[in-house]
Amino acid sequence: MTDLYDRATMVEELDREAAILRQRQQAQAPAVAAGVVHDCVDCGEPIPAKRRKAVHGCTRCIVCAKDNERQMKLAHR
Repeated sequence: MTDLYDRATMVEELDREAAILRQRQQAQAPAVAAGVVHDCVDCGEPIPAKRRKAVHGCTRCIVCAKDNERQMKLAHR
């Protein structure tokens, strides 16, 4: 019986995390469309002005951008 409760708790946590991520993405969507993103869409940390200037339209900090590229490479194997 406890296994059932553990699974329900895990599903609830995953649903909550997904809902929070959707809300963050929706909140930043107008800024992304306008090209004025100042915070990383993944971690929420500020994107340095130097990076925003060098990579016009970037939406991720350098750490999250590298992680995203690594995940994309693994997904295409």
